Amino acid sequence: MPTESSQPLVNRLVAERIDAHRRYNEALTALDRAIQVSAVSPPAPSEYEERMLPVINETLKAARATAPAAGSGWRGRLAEAVWQVVSPLFARQEAFNSALVDHLNRNAAAHRELRNAVTTELPALREGLDGLARFESLLVQFLQQITPLVDAKDREVREAIDQLRHVAEVAQRTAAMAKRELERGGVAHPAAALGESPGAGAPARASGDAYKYLGFEDRFRGSEDEIRARLSSYVPFFEGASDVIDVGCGRGEFLDLLRQSGIAAAGFDLNPEMVEVCVARGLSASHGDALTYLRQQPDESLGGLIAVQVIEHLEPAYLSEFLQLAFYKLRPGSRLILETINPACWVAFFESYIRDLTHVKPIHPETLQYMLHASGFSAVELIYRSPIAQDGRLQQVTPPAEHFGGAARDPVSELAAAFNHNMERLNSRMFSFQDFAAIATKS
Repeated sequence: MPTESSQPLVNRLVAERIDAHRRYNEALTALDRAIQVSAVSPPAPSEYEERMLPVINETLKAARATAPAAGSGWRGRLAEAVWQVVSPLFARQEAFNSALVDHLNRNAAAHRELRNAVTTELPALREGLDGLARFESLLVQFLQQITPLVDAKDREVREAIDQLRHVAEVAQRTAAMAKRELERGGVAHPAAALGESPGAGAPARASGDAYKYLGFEDRFRGSEDEIRARLSSYVPFFEGASDVIDVGCGRGEFLDLLRQSGIAAAGFDLNPEMVEVCVARGLSASHGDALTYLRQQPDESLGGLIAVQVIEHLEPAYLSEFLQLAFYKLRPGSRLILETINPACWVAFFESYIRDLTHVKPIHPETLQYMLHASGFSAVELIYRSPIAQDGRLQQVTPPAEHFGGAARDPVSELAAAFNHNMERLNSRMFSFQDFAAIATKS
């Protein structure tokens, strides 16, 4: 978990990563939009070549000036005189027109040669552009694969960092535990490490492995805020009570909730690491065994007792004596609350129960209810908690619309109904409630 001092650095790194992803996506989008599309076609003959140039050539031939026919009399002499004056102008104009048309003809020929050359080279050009388009498309696809590749590598790095962090935490706790053991001069007792009761005459001392279970709780049970939120619903059951005992108080989340509600309470735990966490927070907690503690209390001296995720760590004979002692030590009207994993939910059993090596035996809700009744508690209520989310359950099917509304159900509707019924039965066993609590009241 990042410390408070490291949080600004974490936030900055996250912001930089988000910004880098945004800029990468923008650049990839721009590249994708810039992919070239082959749209090259051979040039078509222009209207000038097809229609205008022949007309110009014919017009040039028809427009050549010729001398007027020789006439007689004064009219002929006048026409000849005028022709002598304008014929040089016509000659120059005709020379200009001939040169211009010749230029147009030569230009048209060059244009035809160019068009023929382009038409000949066009397939190679089109093939080159198509190859470029394929390359650009493959380039975009390659760049699109970078993101999941980087994310996969990033996940590997994060997982490695998390594992390293856990190893560092365990090493830190090992050093702290060793230091305290040296200061106390004690010898570790192996049973305490697993949350078990030491045998008769065995010293109730901390195991050198006690710190491991504290790390296990930190990693798998949930954060302190999550545990406080889950346990807050139990506080009203102890309203107005005093001398409440939290068996297996752990990190002290429930003790702190009771203190905030003005309810006097104390806790004890076999794990000295847990007890030291509680004491450091100003909570009343001590290191000890449940049976030993209860045997020392006067009858009807306790105003309440709670054990959250504890009884699955106890042997059956130990649990039976614990329940009987709890009945004797509680005042009339006081409550005993026992929360444990629900083994009737297969997901809870296979994902939570068997993960913890300190668990001894799962307890079915009806079995615990019976044991409480047999111990003298007349009112025992079972409350189921932590339901599996809907999207984590097996999903039912809906037949097509044409299979609804008929008086007689067709085979598809019958099959869907049978399938949904079986899914509901599986959900009720595999994906129901992960925990349950037995709330017993001493009448």
